[in-house]
Amino acid sequence: MAQPVVMILRLVRLLLVLLVVTFLSYLLLNLLPGDPTTQILGLSASEEAREQLRRELSLDDPLFTRYLAWLGELVAGDLGTSYTTSVPVTEALAERLPVTLELLVAAQLVALGLALPIGVAAARRAGRPLDQVLTALSFGLLSTPVFVLGVLLILVFAVKWQVLPATGWTPISLDLGWNLTSVLLPAVTLGCAQTAVYARLLRTDLIATLQEDYITLARARGLSPRRILWRHALRPSAISLVTAVGLNLGALIGGAVIIETLFGLPGVGRLIVDSIFARDYLTVQGGVVLISVGYVLVNFAVDLVYVAVDPRIRRA
Repeated sequence: MAQPVVMILRLVRLLLVLLVVTFLSYLLLNLLPGDPTTQILGLSASEEAREQLRRELSLDDPLFTRYLAWLGELVAGDLGTSYTTSVPVTEALAERLPVTLELLVAAQLVALGLALPIGVAAARRAGRPLDQVLTALSFGLLSTPVFVLGVLLILVFAVKWQVLPATGWTPISLDLGWNLTSVLLPAVTLGCAQTAVYARLLRTDLIATLQEDYITLARARGLSPRRILWRHALRPSAISLVTAVGLNLGALIGGAVIIETLFGLPGVGRLIVDSIFARDYLTVQGGVVLISVGYVLVNFAVDLVYVAVDPRIRRA
């Protein structure tokens, strides 16, 4: 199939995924108990005032009609205005997005930085005591919920040792040092579970790759085990790891919602949580669109990275 046709089909699938996700999220939000007018006007407001506000916000229109109107504004580049703060949703998301992006990038760096040496060490000593210890550690991290791990890390590093802050955020534009300090604990908390996934996946693929014929040939040529491992075995073994990094973005975003709330970070995840409680439908929908677009684009980028990691895919 010609490359332009493939790109068009992928674009169509991307748009369909976004359409389905936005509609389902819009439907679920409107099924939540509560009324946005109560959050805006307060409990003491009269029913007449609430009815008038519902008409102004078109909340009395059928759900599908409101969704189509919102979708039309989205196509025009307008995500609407927050019910509770009267701030444009695009502006609110743009203000919070750098915090979430830094947290996700830092968490991935922590996860990959720990997973690579752990996975390589376990593969080189497969079945030995070190491999068994690393396997037990990986399963322990994988089975620990992020909010439990976050509380434990706060108790140790913030309360007992007092070397890292428990909550708060310093923008990178104000102070780089304090910014890294404020993001370190949340990033470690969010990245630990991914470390276990990446390390186990890399270990399995490396063990299989080290049994390949070209690895045997490299050994016969007298290449050192270190050179064989890092130059010849690691790159083709990273295909599944690249896939996991892309697919786990959804898990990271889901964890970021919890982590941002737990550590008091002013990111997109915390904005969505606060907006759900406030019944601020437009802000939640804007956050869902932003996350959906990011998730789909990252998975599309993973396909392109495959070619760079393993040239054999380019010729397939």
